[in-house]
Order: sequence, then C-alpha cells, then structure tokens
Amino acid sequence: MLVQEKSKLIGSVAKESGVSIKTIRYYDELGLLKVSGRTEGGFRLFDSDVFARLNFIKRAQNLGLSLSEIKDFLDVYDGGELPCEHIKPKLEDKLMTIDEQIRQLFILRQELQGLLSGWETIPESSEQTICPIIERT
Repeated sequence: MLVQEKSKLIGSVAKESGVSIKTIRYYDELGLLKVSGRTEGGFRLFDSDVFARLNFIKRAQNLGLSLSEIKDFLDVYDGGELPCEHIKPKLEDKLMTIDEQIRQLFILRQELQGLLSGWETIPESSEQTICPIIERT
C-alpha cells in the first residue's frame, strides 16, 4: 500500500527548517522552491523535499553562490541531472576571487602596519592636512 505524504504548511516548513516564512515566500517567487498546492485559504503547501532544497540553498549561499546561480543549479536538478558539473566552475571562480581578496587585504595590512609603525613621529601639521600620518604617501 502506498502511503501518501502529507504536505506541510509554510509555517511548519519555516519552524522545522529555521528559515523565515518571508524568505520561503521569496524563494518560491524566485522559483527556487516548488509549491505542491495551496490550502483553501491560499496558504502554500510543500512536500517534504522542500527541506533538502532549503538546505542546499543555505549551503550554496554560505559558499558565496548567488540565488540566481542556485536557481540555475536547481533547474538542472529538476531536469533530472545532478548539477555538480555546473557548480564546480562557479566554486573555482569563487576561490580565485577569494585569493585576490586575500592578496589585496595583505597589501592593505602592510600599508596599515607602515602607517602605525611611524605613529609616534607626527610631523608638523599644516592647515591643508587633517592627519599627516594618514595623508603621507
């Protein structure tokens, strides 16, 4: 005998997933989630696979992927394929971006260290200078 899965109201999904109702509605509007129907009162109903999708969305966002990128991956998945081959180049791009940010932060760190190392020797101030240590190059 086939047991039919009971659809969950948006409030239950929010409570069980820790994702706000407002966010779930937004994800639905973007096409990230599939509504299995609506109640007579118009409330969204979701199947239990909504939790796997919400977990995927949260994890992908934490990895720096945009909702637009995540939608593309879910569309591939909904088409019957695993989206891993589509995700890999995006993650490689994110890694390159992070490496560049680290490089830029290291340069900024060195500059700040240089400024702070000479902090005790504040030169004479002119009327055109707000803070001579910061403004020197």
